[in-house]
Amino acid sequence: MAISDILASIDYDIAQLRQARALLSGGAAPAAKKTAAKLKKVAGDLKKAVGRPKKAAAVAPAATKPAKKKRNLSPEARKRIVEAVKKRWAAKKAAAAK
Repeated sequence: MAISDILASIDYDIAQLRQARALLSGGAAPAAKKTAAKLKKVAGDLKKAVGRPKKAAAVAPAATKPAKKKRNLSPEARKRIVEAVKKRWAAKKAAAAK
């Protein structure tokens, strides 16, 4: 496959993407060039030679939030918390004994 054929195929794909973007954004699609038929033929030949790409997996809806990462405490932080809780319960126990 010649480099010119590959470049023509890339140009064709770019033109298709621009047209799709224009349709999705609500704007008018750009005018097609005279070489569009030639580019379609080259792109078709390229797809036959290389094989069709697999379809992309369905995209998750944008409304869902990504899962939060699990936060891990360091052993030092866990020890400080344990000591603070023990101190608090000891003070509560001492107050109840009076």
